[in-house]
Amino acid sequence: MKPILQVALDFVNLKRALQVAEEAVKGGVDWLEAGTPLIKSEGLDVVRELRKKFPNVTIVADMKIMDAGRIETEAAAKAGADIVCVLAAASDSTIRECVQAGRNYGAKIEADLIEIGEKEIEKRARQVEKLGVDYVGVHCAIDQQMKGKDPFTRLQKVAKAVKIPVAVAGGINSETACRAVKAGADIVIVGGAITKAKEPKLASGDIKKAISSGKVIASRLFKRVSEKDVRKALQEVSTANISDAMHRSGDLKGIVSLLEGIKMIGPAVTVRTYPGDWAKTVQAIDKAKPGDVIVIDAAGAGPAVWGELATHGAMRCKIAGVVIDGAVRDIKEIRALRFPVFAKLTTPTAGEPKGFGEIGVPVSVSGSKVFPGDWIVGDDDGVMCIPKDIVAEVANRAMGILEQENRLREEIDRGSTLGKAIELLKWEKK
Repeated sequence: MKPILQVALDFVNLKRALQVAEEAVKGGVDWLEAGTPLIKSEGLDVVRELRKKFPNVTIVADMKIMDAGRIETEAAAKAGADIVCVLAAASDSTIRECVQAGRNYGAKIEADLIEIGEKEIEKRARQVEKLGVDYVGVHCAIDQQMKGKDPFTRLQKVAKAVKIPVAVAGGINSETACRAVKAGADIVIVGGAITKAKEPKLASGDIKKAISSGKVIASRLFKRVSEKDVRKALQEVSTANISDAMHRSGDLKGIVSLLEGIKMIGPAVTVRTYPGDWAKTVQAIDKAKPGDVIVIDAAGAGPAVWGELATHGAMRCKIAGVVIDGAVRDIKEIRALRFPVFAKLTTPTAGEPKGFGEIGVPVSVSGSKVFPGDWIVGDDDGVMCIPKDIVAEVANRAMGILEQENRLREEIDRGSTLGKAIELLKWEKK
């Protein structure tokens, strides 16, 4: 079959979903999916609205059925769904009930293999095929995408294991859509690369072209990274994006930049010293690698443990920046050098190199723990510390927030307001 492009409308607002759906169809999307968050938020009326607005387009209801297969399939089919999704992890009896109800009410059934184990996925795909489903879906969960994972290895296994059409979802964009087809996908499901795009019509057209031509079309956004590429993602996002991704935690309070419009990114080389004792601070410059950020715990007090000469040395060693829970001096000279310095205090008074303290140990900055190797990001809003074991996940979630904000900004520019776009009053806690 000719590859199909499906857009997953994973909104919580029906109005926004319908707007993007209209643009996506104009751009070449073949199937519209009422995403699980949208159905949970708005109910099956979303399927009714999609059917009414797009009478000739295939409508997929991503119900993620786990139980009560007959009644949920019947409800979705009666609402206007052409295809209803059940979890492959559901019991065989639930899947049989979905298949039977689908036949009774004119809907086809897709079994979603999300979170089926690597060793069982081919076996389960063949089993649900025998149970009578019309499609199987290979789905890399959003929370797994945030860890840099993708669905393509699993897709290849499943495509070889079954004879029915295979759908794939999981962070696909214009760069990876052709890869999905080559790996065996008959249905390519795209979410954020369309729904968060400033121009969903253009984004849909690019992905459709990539699918039909088999060629990669470059995309700056809508990509997820592994730990080795985390710096690229952190370069794209702001500390505000990162704070949101970390559930409004991780900021080093009271630490501000000496310069406007400068950004700092890198793993932490930690220094613990006494107020005004700059000996270990200077030694840390020699120990740090290019791209590192020196993080100094000087107990939040003066005298200064950093100045112009330390800055010159750090720049020569290609250090990415410095964070000082303490004092810095020579502000005018540092600003002229455009080196990223983030500090709590400024003072004209220097301390003395007494040699107390340690390098490469956990430190406290404004009451927050920073461990060696944690990632530090600073900009005009302040400084964020990302634990090293979750840096890829946080960077990817921050990218998702940036993409979402870009889409909201476009909706505001088209005449909406933030309150209207997100239906603020509807979502206030009662």
